[in-house]
Parts: sequence; C-alpha cells; structure tokens
Amino acid sequence: MSWYVLYTSPRAEKRVAARLRNNSVEVFLPTHKKRKKWSDRMKTVEVPLFNSYVFVKCSEHNLYSLLMIYGIKKIIYYLHRPAIVRECEIEAIKEFLKIAENKEIIYAGDQVEIVSGPFQNKCCKVLKVEKNQVTLFLQELGAKIYVSLSEVDKLKPAVNQSKLESV
Repeated sequence: MSWYVLYTSPRAEKRVAARLRNNSVEVFLPTHKKRKKWSDRMKTVEVPLFNSYVFVKCSEHNLYSLLMIYGIKKIIYYLHRPAIVRECEIEAIKEFLKIAENKEIIYAGDQVEIVSGPFQNKCCKVLKVEKNQVTLFLQELGAKIYVSLSEVDKLKPAVNQSKLESV
C-alpha cells in the first residue's frame, strides 16, 4: 500500500476526507489555521494546506474505485502513473505542521516580546507584519524597529498586562 494524491472539487477536501474515512480508507488531509474576515467578525478557521488535494493510503487497484466517491475529481498522475507520495514525505508534512502549530500567528496591533537580539525581553506593539519581518513600536525608545519574525513571540493576554505595566 502506498500514499496517493486525489484531486477534489473546490473547497470539498474535508467532506471528501470524511467520505473516504467512512469507506475505511486511510486519509491524510493536512490543515492549518487561518484568520478569515466576515462582514461582522474575524474568525480563525482550519483550512487545507493544499487546496483540492487529499492524500490516501491504499493499493493501486483500490485507488480507481475511490473515483466513485462524490467530490473526487481525479487521481493525480506523474509519468502516466498515479503519483506515489513516499511515507517520509507524508511524515515531513506532519512534522512541519507540528512545528507550525506551536507558533502563534502575529497580527498588527498584537503585543509581542522580542526573544533574541539587542532588544531581548522587551515588549512591543506590532505595527506591520510582512513576509519574514515585523515592524514594532518600542515604547521605551518611542521608535519603530524592524525585527525578523523569528525573533518575536506573541504575548498571552494574562502575561500581556503584567509585562506592559512594567514597561
């Protein structure tokens, strides 16, 4: 048995994964948290890491019968054969998701603590978030500073108040 990739209807990955599980098929649907905006609120939702893709572990013979499940559009092919995803690649995706899950998403307006560099242990307000860099306002200096995203940690609300009072 190997891992294969199925292509689903748009935004149907979770429903397809549930249908596959109901048919006793081993499924891997990597997801991550994303902040979405509605007209009246912001909400953190779980979305697929790869749009319209679901990984399944089965025999090649059983793979073709999965096409009968509603929401599955096709099997992904490579060199005229169903694309096989190695177990180590699936494990690498799972490991990446574990690491990413432990990192809090930082948004403009959040309070953060700098964890390394010359301003280590200083609390700042996030002004702007770019790809790998954040613009922070350091109240002690009354200045903007630019810091790598890896050098800051989001403060928890309870910690937030006590740290800010000391600044």
